[in-house]
Amino acid sequence: MPTLRFTDNIQRHVPCPTRDVPGATLRAVLDSYFSSNTQARGYVLDEQGRLRQHMALFVDGRQVRDRDRLEDHVAEGAIIDVIQALSGG
Repeated sequence: MPTLRFTDNIQRHVPCPTRDVPGATLRAVLDSYFSSNTQARGYVLDEQGRLRQHMALFVDGRQVRDRDRLEDHVAEGAIIDVIQALSGG
């Protein structure tokens, strides 16, 4: 089962513990996780279910490019990291 984990920065705003979550696509994993944590869903995804601008997803260290459909394949045992994108200078 894939493991979904969130940075400490995100967890300061909304509780979202690391969990093993079933799913073969990123969308399936996220939907499964967010079915029991709607507050985290609203922080990570917008009203249309797309990844919010200030968020970034990585599957096994590779940044996800499809921020709208989130249909990237997720292998059994994959590590999915949800991070808050930071900017500044």
